[in-house]
Amino acid sequence: MSWSKMPTAAALGPDSASVPAGIAMSRRPSPAARFTSEDRPLNGWVRFQRLARHLGRNARSIIMLPALVATAQAADPDRLEMRIEMFGTAGLHVATNHTIVEETAGRYAITTDVESRGVGALFVELTSHSEVRGKLTGTALLPQAYIGEVHRNGVISRSRVDYAPDGTVTAESIPPPETHTPVTAPLMRGTVDQLTAFLMIERQLAARGSCALMISVFDGRRRYDLHFDDVAPGGARSFASSVSSQTQACRMRREALAGFRDESGRTEGAYAGTLWFARLVQGDMLIPLEMEFSTEFGTVTGQLAEVRGRGVHLQFAK
Repeated sequence: MSWSKMPTAAALGPDSASVPAGIAMSRRPSPAARFTSEDRPLNGWVRFQRLARHLGRNARSIIMLPALVATAQAADPDRLEMRIEMFGTAGLHVATNHTIVEETAGRYAITTDVESRGVGALFVELTSHSEVRGKLTGTALLPQAYIGEVHRNGVISRSRVDYAPDGTVTAESIPPPETHTPVTAPLMRGTVDQLTAFLMIERQLAARGSCALMISVFDGRRRYDLHFDDVAPGGARSFASSVSSQTQACRMRREALAGFRDESGRTEGAYAGTLWFARLVQGDMLIPLEMEFSTEFGTVTGQLAEVRGRGVHLQFAK
């Protein structure tokens, strides 16, 4: 799953599109309606075009191979939908994250929407939407294009990142980031977006049983490394252990490199945390059950509320 942020998960860049940073409120129709719809057709490429136009760029100019369009039209993807509820201080419900992961032959796509709930909307009026499309090559995830849009207290920011096959990365952000350490072209090279980063961890856990990995991330504004390490068994939180007796925990630490307002990066999203995963569905990825992050808002926790796809529909909370 991709999180803005937080996962899935997907999930944890400083961008509010990541789950951990997502205390968000949406003026659009609730993503929950889209999540529970049984008959809505796959239309990810259309959504991607529309968002690209919002970024001030003709969607046809994004270098997305025609095969991607053909794939979306020709076959239903392996589609997995997740809803994660986020909680702040004293267990107050602050946000909902909806993430969709789609896989077809040689392709993947991740879409994440975050909206604030309850007390979260009293402090930050924010909504975020982010998408990535890329190639699946063996066990490798190779993003091709990422776009994101964030509305925070009436201010809109938009980012677009394009990934060339040779590792070159180009990006545009509106408005430009406010930082004393700009992200240079050499720093962008060889990076992935934050949604892809968390899917990489979920797939590696399924394949190897370990999350030990360092991932170079660029979210269109900020450049950082995500360090993941295995946590010794036996420390699962109560919710995670109640869902599955076989959980795997990962510790995450974000190392801020460039593009942040301060050198530590601790005023922009989740900078550390622990995530608990389990195999709830068949296939090549584990599902995040529970998470705890350190953010500029204090400790933020998340719990999987619903997962649908691959022959499974599990609902743990309304």
